Amino acid sequence: MINQIKKLKWPQDKEKTKIIQDALIKKKKITPLTAVPRYVAGVDAAFFNDRIISVACLFKYPELTLVEEKFVISELTFPYIPGLLSFREGPGLIEAIQSLKKKPDVVIFDGQGIAHPKGLGIASFVGVLLDIPAIGCAKSRLVGSYEEPLESKGSWSFLNYKGKVVGAVVRTQDNVNPLFVSPGHRIDLHNSIKVVLGSTGLYRLTEPVRRADLLSKSVKRQLQTEGGADNGKCAATN
Repeated sequence: MINQIKKLKWPQDKEKTKIIQDALIKKKKITPLTAVPRYVAGVDAAFFNDRIISVACLFKYPELTLVEEKFVISELTFPYIPGLLSFREGPGLIEAIQSLKKKPDVVIFDGQGIAHPKGLGIASFVGVLLDIPAIGCAKSRLVGSYEEPLESKGSWSFLNYKGKVVGAVVRTQDNVNPLFVSPGHRIDLHNSIKVVLGSTGLYRLTEPVRRADLLSKSVKRQLQTEGGADNGKCAATN
């Protein structure tokens, strides 16, 4: 199934990563969508030993029908450093997104957008590098304070951090824990909430991210079954 590992050459010097972060922050744009999206992708990653499984699943929007899915297995080349996780997960996610035959109009990340200590979560990081509308849609809060939204689906409240609104706490199903939504790049908060709610089916997670999560776990189980004997990169389309 797996033929070879593609080694991604990204900076590993902590000072250089800070310079890159600062440059990306300056390029980040929080602006309304220019058109109604027709294709929305969800991305997720899973780890297996020294590898990362990066997944991108493309859905037609608002029908929420699966169009295409890809996964890429690559060697981890960046260490675990709090605050710099985008450098660890970003390369594989970028490759998975770029491997899609159809370019998404919006990408939803299982992580943060601007609701981040530096205002540059994984959605902003990858969104800027690919110059694509990107939304952070996390299962837990990283920064900020908020009032609990009502228990009904579609209810939400602002997420505030250091005197600024950085996101929203969104109830995607009745009586379930909310998601933490923040714009990443080339989208604003209003449109981020709208796309997240429009991408939600019967479950708490958006369908694109949920599908990506299921696929990443499935690939990881396959690797575990194989005992990790095969090394490399694999991209698959269903």
